[in-house]
Amino acid sequence: MKAIHKQQWGTGESGEPVFLFTLRNSNGVEARITSYGGRLVNLFAPDREGNSGDIVLGFDSLQGYLAKNPYFGALVGRYANRIADAKFQLNGTTYTLSRNAGQNSLHGGAVGFDKKVWNAQEIGSVDEPALELRYLSVDGEEGYPGNLSVTVRYTLAESNELRLDYDATTDKDTVLNLTNHSYFDLSGKATGKIVNSIVTIHASRFTPVDKHQIPTGELRPVEATPFDFRKPAKISSRIDDPDEQLAIGIGYDHNYVLDRNGDGLSPAARAFDEQSGRVLEVLTTQPGLQFYTGNHLDGSVTGKGGVVYGFRTGMCFETQHFPDSPNHPEFPSSELKSGAQYHGTTVFKFTTD
Repeated sequence: MKAIHKQQWGTGESGEPVFLFTLRNSNGVEARITSYGGRLVNLFAPDREGNSGDIVLGFDSLQGYLAKNPYFGALVGRYANRIADAKFQLNGTTYTLSRNAGQNSLHGGAVGFDKKVWNAQEIGSVDEPALELRYLSVDGEEGYPGNLSVTVRYTLAESNELRLDYDATTDKDTVLNLTNHSYFDLSGKATGKIVNSIVTIHASRFTPVDKHQIPTGELRPVEATPFDFRKPAKISSRIDDPDEQLAIGIGYDHNYVLDRNGDGLSPAARAFDEQSGRVLEVLTTQPGLQFYTGNHLDGSVTGKGGVVYGFRTGMCFETQHFPDSPNHPEFPSSELKSGAQYHGTTVFKFTTD
């Protein structure tokens, strides 16, 4: 049955009602999204035998998301990833952000978009259910300039694509970097190691980082390094190679410079789980992709069904502008001008092989 279903899912930290929305198509794909942090709570997709499984990490109830967690399924902003020393300059003014990753700002600061209750509205059609989420980030929130109006739409298509459309406007020049931080495990079990997945990333370069995981500014070729996923490769084949960058990230936790085809949607990545046959394809309009292999999952978080999320049990494909772009004028600009319209799109497509 094709539908969108809404249910109350508890209350936020300030007493606001939080809702859970279920989007379904006729092929057995189902996405559950909560208005708290715009988080993708569940994503059910069939394996090659037609058996449905939940392929994202998370919690069974709102309480898990209200507690400290590594951004499971969240919409991240204002600025996804890191900004060095929690500072940047724009139009001759220095803006100081909240520090929540050592001396740096990470994923929008201490109370980013992942911790906000978004206004949610069911839109779309019976054949293509969609959820529209809206949030107004006021001038000065977490140190960022401008009243920023953000809209994110999740749309589930009959083609088994979950599409995220991001739109924003501001009344003062600002910087912006929006993404979704879902942790995928295509086995549908969340108990295995994602290092057995076969991954392709359409990128000839990546941005190496210093010991604080801040980009050095170099765009390093992936050729002849463990970061070369231009041809399909098992994550496990190189993730533990003796490499300075892998040591810093405790595995893959790096931004890839995507080889794009124009300004529209371009292929970014593909992941394949041999056992289940599930395939995830990622397409985006963004210039970068943070590939993260769950290196900081350490067994301290218990997720859905009482499953303990251990080392490398989830992988992220965070489509984005490059980390610390406001401090790197040589990177693609993440600046949003007053009165301008920001738009970005990412598609997660599910098939089997």
